[in-house]
Amino acid sequence: QVQLVESGGGLVQPGDSLTLSCEVSGRPFRSYAMGWFRQAPGKEREFVAAIRNSILYGDSAKGRFTISRDNAKSTVYLRMNTLKPEDTAVYFCAARLLGIGVRPAGYDYWGQGTQVTVSS
Repeated sequence: QVQLVESGGGLVQPGDSLTLSCEVSGRPFRSYAMGWFRQAPGKEREFVAAIRNSILYGDSAKGRFTISRDNAKSTVYLRMNTLKPEDTAVYFCAARLLGIGVRPAGYDYWGQGTQVTVSS
């Protein structure tokens, strides 16, 4: 059984930085493309970033967020800089066996999410 566990969320002020982590267990980590998505109240789940051999970023992440992975630790990271109140959301990591993409429906496994709140 594949499990994804996010950590690192919290309450931060505008302009701060935060790093989210997602540890994966249950299958060789290298098998997966990993993605980060976010969902704010009343909104659809939004693509943030994804990584396999290539990297994709959503428009909201370009220039401020960096996705990376450590295959030895079975962990994917999302470094978020210059956070804004509109970045407030629950952030989810997701894994997919085939390809890489931006649509939530293309991902096979999901974590439970971690709350990020950006407020002064």
